Amino acid sequence: MAKVLIIGAGGVGAVVTHKCASVPEVFSEIVLASRTKSKCDKIAAAVKGTPVITDQVDADNVEETIALIRKYNPDLLINVALPYQDLSLMDACLATKTHYLDTANYEPKDVAKFEYKWQWAYRDKFKQAGITGILGCGFDPGVTSIYTAYAAKHYFDEIHYLDIVDCNAGDHGKSFATNFNPEINIREITQRGKYWENGKWIEVDPLSIHKPIDYPNIGEKESYLLYHEELESLTANFPTLKRARFWMTFGQKYINVLNVLQEVGLTSIKPINYEGKEIVPLQFLKAVLPEPASLGEGYTGQTSIGCQIRGIKDGKERTYYIWNNCDHALVYKEIGAQAVSYTTGVPAMLGAKMLLEGKWGGAGVFNVEEFNPDPFMAEIGTYGLPWNEQIDEPLPVEK
Repeated sequence: MAKVLIIGAGGVGAVVTHKCASVPEVFSEIVLASRTKSKCDKIAAAVKGTPVITDQVDADNVEETIALIRKYNPDLLINVALPYQDLSLMDACLATKTHYLDTANYEPKDVAKFEYKWQWAYRDKFKQAGITGILGCGFDPGVTSIYTAYAAKHYFDEIHYLDIVDCNAGDHGKSFATNFNPEINIREITQRGKYWENGKWIEVDPLSIHKPIDYPNIGEKESYLLYHEELESLTANFPTLKRARFWMTFGQKYINVLNVLQEVGLTSIKPINYEGKEIVPLQFLKAVLPEPASLGEGYTGQTSIGCQIRGIKDGKERTYYIWNNCDHALVYKEIGAQAVSYTTGVPAMLGAKMLLEGKWGGAGVFNVEEFNPDPFMAEIGTYGLPWNEQIDEPLPVEK
């Protein structure tokens, strides 16, 4: 029985709240807070299970967050706010000696820089405070990292090649929309691509490397090489990796619209002066695009996210593919969300459960692949994200 404070009331925050409330034997008290309390109230009204208390907080303001934590005294803070706010929330957890969990790594507002160095710098501070910080407990990062740890533990002596493949084959019926926060999504896609090979990082132009990849129950979809933060932690924690890459699908229409938005400057994160007021073009674009949490109704199709791994077991080469497919319509029927929010929110709830039950933990800051993957893997299907595996079959990414 524990009390949890959830900060963030977007699509992922709604999923985390629903899923925590559905496990009252663990999450006996839930507080949901964000900058806009009315969003929290709407989520709380729809939740079944543990009642949800709502409050308001500016997650950029450390003192305000400290006051909120002291008001409710939670056992754990789940951060599903913006990645810009990770360090402020970690500072508040340090000041109050509260456990911390997030789903995406910190990035500064003024540059699209996806690195763990800022949060890894908190390792000694969290260790001295005797609290646990869990980083990247969504799906990617998160489940994909746990899949990798599970494969390394049970199927390989050494893993050499890792390809994380992320497909959204859903149709939300909108002309152009992003499945999670538009500002974060577009920054992620338009940065330079990067992958790990032979002990070094190789950078490429944005979206310049792509190929069709065959996804289970979906078929071939054009997939683009991106840099994603879990590559940094996985290559550090699995030093036998010779190559690690991340692939994500995009439709041609999406790419075309994105290119136009870039050409006219609407994806820029450099402030401009408009009628005497400083605005960031990408933040303006975010304001006019559909809210990701609103996409669930009528969304059809599936996501498919997994890890394709090649390595050595007992002196012989082995291949392994592990993945989850998630159906947008079924997710909407269950909790009124869409699959991209669901696949991020469910693992955050389960990671919190692992910590509160003592199955994960320790003083310091950890990426999820540093924990025992087995208890998480034993339960993730129960909460809506079952996994599938293929052993010693050709890997689709290599065809």
